[in-house]
Amino acid sequence: MKGPYNVLYVSSEVAPFAKTGGLADVAGALPKAIKELGHDIRVMMPKYGFISDRKYTLREVIRLKDVHVPLGDREYTISAKSAFLPDSKVQIYFIEYPPYFDRESPYVNPKTGKDWEDNAERFALFSRAVLEVLRVLHWQPDVIHCNDWQTALIPTYLKTVLKDDTYFAKTSTLLTIHNLAYQGVFDPSVLEAIGLPQELFSPGGPVEFYGKVNFLKAGIVYADLLNTVSERYAQEIQTPEYGAGLDGVLRERADSLYGILNGVDYSVWNPETDELIPYNYSASDLSGKWKDKEALLEQLGLPYDENVPVIGMISRLADQKGFDLLAEIIDDLMALDIRFVLLGTGDPKYHKIFEKVGKKYKTKASINLRFDNPLAHLIEAGSDMFLMPSRYEPCGLNQIYSLKYGTIPIVRATGGLADTIKDFDPSTGKGNGFVFEKYEAGELLATIKRALDVYKDKKTWLKLIRNAMAEDFSWSVSAKKYVDLYRKLVRR
Repeated sequence: MKGPYNVLYVSSEVAPFAKTGGLADVAGALPKAIKELGHDIRVMMPKYGFISDRKYTLREVIRLKDVHVPLGDREYTISAKSAFLPDSKVQIYFIEYPPYFDRESPYVNPKTGKDWEDNAERFALFSRAVLEVLRVLHWQPDVIHCNDWQTALIPTYLKTVLKDDTYFAKTSTLLTIHNLAYQGVFDPSVLEAIGLPQELFSPGGPVEFYGKVNFLKAGIVYADLLNTVSERYAQEIQTPEYGAGLDGVLRERADSLYGILNGVDYSVWNPETDELIPYNYSASDLSGKWKDKEALLEQLGLPYDENVPVIGMISRLADQKGFDLLAEIIDDLMALDIRFVLLGTGDPKYHKIFEKVGKKYKTKASINLRFDNPLAHLIEAGSDMFLMPSRYEPCGLNQIYSLKYGTIPIVRATGGLADTIKDFDPSTGKGNGFVFEKYEAGELLATIKRALDVYKDKKTWLKLIRNAMAEDFSWSVSAKKYVDLYRKLVRR
């Protein structure tokens, strides 16, 4: 069957409705690109309390009122609302169960900073409810495309408690792993509540993980196909260094594991059309970029000098993102002739370290410990270089945004960073950024200095900017690769 295919895309967060990270961006963009290829793709996500019915014109899907969802020894009554992904004809269904989802944050209790204690039950109910809603809709997908641990029980239920259910006889599953570090690991006492048989929890069994229940492991075992968000990351997670304890399970499924690089939504991230930056620009006319640099520094209270490069960084402040390396070299970095702009939130220890940096180097560094989307766009446009020294990076999106904005990435060769950024060679003029291999502070500092040396040669730097801006990582390329996986599944 060549298609078109019926595809249900299931995610715990979808932009613009709910977002904590890159998963939401993918879930808000990829279904649109697949729809444009002619497939009937629909999306399901939880209806969180902060999602405004009025703002997004959510309508109750009357037929879905009071769907009954059996789970463990309980039966839950849920309902669903529906809308469209903005600027598309992709229908999205919101699974509504207020006791679990009418909260101000998807995964974490803002008052304690810790995960909601009932996350196992919440996302088990969501996964099971997805399947019951499909029945009421009388819509049978060829493929259910699951994302991360929050939806990993869908393939698990289909292969265990629902294995003889004829309604899903022709439905296959794809599980996309966006970040293997987040696995959904819970106490074994949740087994009964989430409606899985005890025998799955035997030592080394499908859901057992060092004496705990692991949702992502279950999905890896039971999904028909698996993929990650870059080719390099698909290889890396099969090694002990990057496998987060699941490398053995992933090696067993190596024949079913693919890497597909995330695309980016150029309707949102494009300096020619970006409404959040003061001056638009293109590769053929970069005058707006230099004005954006001036505007960025003025807004942040840093002195402007056209010959002094601005190094930008937008990130979660965490070890994964290389902040341990950055903290180690920060005084050496500040001794260089640069401006440094940081935006993001994360680990309190890094908040303290970089707040001190902001006070100590008031004329050189601007530390912005918050979420600020307009400032994020201005940093992409107004910076000369963009720093991503990650320990690991499944795909990474900011380095791809940076390319489009002519802001040169400085990255470590890992995951999607290695797949998108090629080290610039001034002698050949080839490459689109600066890359270092070893996860060491000295390597990071040496690579930044290398970039600063090239920056001094304006003609070479302009060549590098044009290389970067010529790259194309639009979703249309990646969407075709996902459709190829759907085709494999349907053929099975």
